[in-house]
Amino acid sequence: MSDAPAGFVRPALAGLVPYEPGKPVEEVQRELGLERVVKLASNEGPLGPFPQALEAMERAAAELNRYPDGGAYRLRAALAERHGVRFEEIAVGSGADGMIDGISQAILDPGDELVCGWPSFPSYVIYALKLGAEAVRVPLRDHRYDLDALLAAVTPRTKLVYICHPNNPTGTMNTRAELDAYFDRVPDHVLTVLDQAYFEYIDDPGYADGIEDYFKAGRRVIVLRTFSKIYGLAGVRVGYGVAAAGLVTELGKTRRAFDLTTPGQEAALASLDVSGELRRRRELNEAGRDELERLLRHAGYEVVPESAGNFVYVELEEDAQTLFDALLRQGVIVRPLAAFGAPRAVRVTVGTPDEHAFLADALARARAVA
Repeated sequence: MSDAPAGFVRPALAGLVPYEPGKPVEEVQRELGLERVVKLASNEGPLGPFPQALEAMERAAAELNRYPDGGAYRLRAALAERHGVRFEEIAVGSGADGMIDGISQAILDPGDELVCGWPSFPSYVIYALKLGAEAVRVPLRDHRYDLDALLAAVTPRTKLVYICHPNNPTGTMNTRAELDAYFDRVPDHVLTVLDQAYFEYIDDPGYADGIEDYFKAGRRVIVLRTFSKIYGLAGVRVGYGVAAAGLVTELGKTRRAFDLTTPGQEAALASLDVSGELRRRRELNEAGRDELERLLRHAGYEVVPESAGNFVYVELEEDAQTLFDALLRQGVIVRPLAAFGAPRAVRVTVGTPDEHAFLADALARARAVA
């Protein structure tokens, strides 16, 4: 079959650069002939699924000849009970990223606008551009979302404003007072998407809970959460949003019928009420993040302070690809951030103490051969 003729594919895709995930460990081992490779690139939890989730997935394996529950009834019911909202106010998707895709499909037409901070999560922009919408990228201020500037960028054509809270890749967050002021001023024709993918890592009274503080207060918002991070379920792709029932209904029209697998639904359900393990992982992450910051600063790198997630943001004096390549040759995968809007920065995920020690050795080896 010959290539499609000119004009056959939608023009919105012509200049689009798709999201490029972090390199898989096996690919690096294969390409470079390395015995050990440590991946600190994709903000995955280093501890794996909860034991209860592993057991639930094992039980679900016997029914993999059956399609999953396309409506995710039990999971949505459990999430509604957990957050004190109605069943009809819970939307589900294939990770928070799947939710972002569905929101874009449901709301954006060619010529519409979304507003987001930049650097930030690329999917906000990519999914809008796919649909012929315009992404208005507002520079961060002191590595944080500038909510006043976001509001100033809103026009009559703006339908969505994304607030990444905390921001990926910088790890910074806005205060509750800043968000309160934003919601007091945002125009009524705008839907705010408050992305709280790293919510469970944060134990700070100044950090707003988007569901409790804004959704339940009647704000025009959809709050996103995921099981990919602290719950250790990135590989089964389960995310959700809390929003007005009418919007949830429309989002259901954009979601593929069976995009939440049975093992994913069962693992998420089994993870919901394990508060002690959540607390343990939160504390381990805080200690690991401090350790990671120390070793990177000791190696001479500038780490942006006050990261609230499970990663740190490192600013460089040169193109990030240089450090990425050097560490890759030593068996460590980090995340260069050109696609996020920061070509002179890398993001490093919190790992285990052993993985941090391997990173410290890799940094020393990379400097020695530079």
